[in-house]
Amino acid sequence: MCRWVAWLGKPLFMEDLISRPAHSLIHQSRDAHSCKTAINADGVGVAWYGALPEPGLYKDTRPAWSDPNLLQIARQIAAPVFLAHVRASTGSATSYNNCHPFALRRWSFMHNGMVGGFGKLRRRVEMGIDEALYAHRFGATDSEALFLTAMGLGLENSPVGAMARAVRQIEALARDIDATPNMRFTACWSDGQSLYAARYASDEHAPSLYYQQSSEGTLIVSEPLDNNGNDWTEVPVNTALMVTQNDFQILPFLPENADATQGRKAEQPAQKAQETA
Repeated sequence: MCRWVAWLGKPLFMEDLISRPAHSLIHQSRDAHSCKTAINADGVGVAWYGALPEPGLYKDTRPAWSDPNLLQIARQIAAPVFLAHVRASTGSATSYNNCHPFALRRWSFMHNGMVGGFGKLRRRVEMGIDEALYAHRFGATDSEALFLTAMGLGLENSPVGAMARAVRQIEALARDIDATPNMRFTACWSDGQSLYAARYASDEHAPSLYYQQSSEGTLIVSEPLDNNGNDWTEVPVNTALMVTQNDFQILPFLPENADATQGRKAEQPAQKAQETA
């Protein structure tokens, strides 16, 4: 499994999330608490949004803790929206093209989870990618395949609905071959103006997801960046978040009801963070 953080709000130096906190993303790359794999050493990546509509992108195959370029970039770049990810491979090679985030046009995407039996399903999954987008299939991960499938299903016009349809479509393939768990999916994606995240699983072991809000903005993480769990809200399973500079909504994320769009405001009760596997 992987670890990631995402920010939308006032411009923030990336090091404030990637390296400075007690349980920063770099710390999580070698000592994660809320997942089965404590070590996430199969690459690192950051996507950030600045003056241009397309995201800047940095990736490297080294572990985050031994990447001096990551520290320099994080120290120098402040952005109103950015996504950062440390990878623990579920089977595909450690390579630049397999590192998250993935980007296409103005969109970026990162994922923690797995598609059951992906090694056997890869050809069938890739057949579901729109032909016009297949030239952007650079790597071999199930995560990139999910992203490109969602793009082909209308992500740019329906960011939550299209992603849910992609999850439903690929999960059905895993069910066909009885590969369990069929789907575990905690992901984040952005167009530079809005930030989206979702938590879902076909079994009872959905990967962890939390958020924290302040007057400065919204932070979404795989696990808290400190040990004060009361400051973090756990995202319920089968739920998506939609964040803008002026709005925060909690939406249903149910692959069997992938077109659902009715949201509710964040003031609804939610569970507080607990550091459990």
